[in-house]
Amino acid sequence: MANVNASIVPLIALIVSSILMAATASDFYQDFDLTWGDSRAKILNNGQLLTLSLDKASGSGFQSKNEYLFCQIDMQLMLVRGNSAGTVTAYYLSSKGSTWDEIDFEFLGNLSGDPYILHTNVFSQGKGNREQQFYLWFDPTADFHTYSILWNPQRIIFSVDSTPIREFKNMESRGVPFPKSQPMRIYSSLWNADDWATRGGLVKIDWTQAPFTASYRNFNANACVWSNGASSCNSNSQSSASGNNAWLFQELDSTSRKRLKLVQKNYMIYNYCIDSERFPQDRPLECNLS
Repeated sequence: MANVNASIVPLIALIVSSILMAATASDFYQDFDLTWGDSRAKILNNGQLLTLSLDKASGSGFQSKNEYLFCQIDMQLMLVRGNSAGTVTAYYLSSKGSTWDEIDFEFLGNLSGDPYILHTNVFSQGKGNREQQFYLWFDPTADFHTYSILWNPQRIIFSVDSTPIREFKNMESRGVPFPKSQPMRIYSSLWNADDWATRGGLVKIDWTQAPFTASYRNFNANACVWSNGASSCNSNSQSSASGNNAWLFQELDSTSRKRLKLVQKNYMIYNYCIDSERFPQDRPLECNLS
């Protein structure tokens, strides 16, 4: 794996203590359904491991059995090793319909030795175009790392190994739509995106390296499960801020905010808010408010 920025010693020291955040043991049989790809999607080790594979015929995917209206989810992933150019491993929350909400992690593969690009996006009422992209400070193909989404009524926080990399705040009062009323499922897929994923589609998948495989373990969720039109927790009650529902009111403390700024300074490679070619006159409203 290429050394993205070997000089960032302070940041590495800061995050070492939080690498591979522990998650409670999960049962993929209990929590997820394999939805496409036939035998390319597999649950192994008595429900403790899930793998997705991609070959020239098809990719594969899975989704959560439950829908959630706010959640804090962790998943440990180990991404496709070697030459992963043209592949995308997606891990995200999404609702259905023409005005869907969505919260995305997408891992864009690359040539052997070049870093993966971690692509993030937030959709609300069918509108996305809020991309931020990062290099990671480790090799995501060598071991499992924890990728987390905190989605509560006030904010969305993307984290890697407990280190926050992005925050999207609820700014509805200022006219910015925020995902808050549509329950979402967790989805993940491994698929062929070589028309755009690597260097704008210039580098295609090398099918001699197939099958490509991504692995998942240690799913953990604190969540308001949505069932029959009702939530399993009351997000309007301040009493919910205690115990297992504290995440419903969680925000970044001063230490986490410093870590967020360090990651964005040193590892962010694209931010839609400062793309003057894309937005030559007026930046998106949330970029001026955050």
